[in-house]
Amino acid sequence: MDYSPSELMIVSAARALKGSHVVFVGVGLPNIACNLARHSHSPDLELVYESGVFGARPARLPLSIGDPTLVSGATSACSMADLFMCSLQGGLVDVALLGGAQIDRYGNLNTTVIGDYAKPKVRLPGSGGACEIAINAKSTFMIMRLQRRAFVERLDFVTSPGHLHGGKTRDPHTFPGKGPRLVITDRALFDFDNESREMTLTAVAPGQSVDQIKDDIAWDLRVSVSLHEISPPSDEELHLIRVELDPKGLYR
Repeated sequence: MDYSPSELMIVSAARALKGSHVVFVGVGLPNIACNLARHSHSPDLELVYESGVFGARPARLPLSIGDPTLVSGATSACSMADLFMCSLQGGLVDVALLGGAQIDRYGNLNTTVIGDYAKPKVRLPGSGGACEIAINAKSTFMIMRLQRRAFVERLDFVTSPGHLHGGKTRDPHTFPGKGPRLVITDRALFDFDNESREMTLTAVAPGQSVDQIKDDIAWDLRVSVSLHEISPPSDEELHLIRVELDPKGLYR
C-alpha cells in the first residue's frame, strides 16, 4: 500500500463532494479534502469557514480558521455572525464536514466531554459552531478515524444532533438540514440511507474485512447488501495531496 490511511480518508471525502457547490469546512483533513475536490472534479466548489470567509481560495495550507491565507481570493470576508445568519441559516450550505470524539449509530456527535459532564475524564473543545452547522447544513459528512472508543453505543454528551433516535425523530424539531449522510473513516465508509436512519457499512478499505470493522464498533452494525471495496487513491490524487496541498505532511 503506497498511501496512508489519512490519504485514503482525504480522497474518499473529496470524491463524495462531487456535485456539491457550497461546503462548510474546517482545517486539517476536511480542508485538504475540499481543496482536492476543487483541484480535480469540482473547480467551482465554494469553501466556507466559520471565521467569516465565503468562497475561500487559500494560497497555502491554512493552519487555523483564523489564518489570513483564507481570505486570499475569497468571494467575501465578513463577521462570524453574518456568515452564520446569512449563509448557514440562510440555507446556502450544501454539505458540512464535521468530526468528533464520539459518534453513535444515528450520527449524533460528542465534542464536549468524555465521562460525566460535571466531573469529566476529559473536557473537549465543545461545540464551537458544530451544533448550528449540524442543524442547518443541508447534509453533513463526518470524518473520523475508526476506533471503538469513538464509535459508541451511547454518547457521553450530545453536542451536535444527527438523526437523534433514528427514523423520523429528527422531523418534529423542524431542523432545516437533513442530517448526516456519510461517515468517512480511514478503514470504511458508512451511510444512513435506510428508514431507521442507522449507520450502515457500505465500503471497506483494501485489506479490511467486515469482521474487523465490526470489532471496533460498539453496536450490532448494519451491512449494506451492495458492500464494496474503496478504490485506492489514484496517482493524480496522491500527487495533488503530496505536492500541492500538504507538501510538508502536516495532516496526510
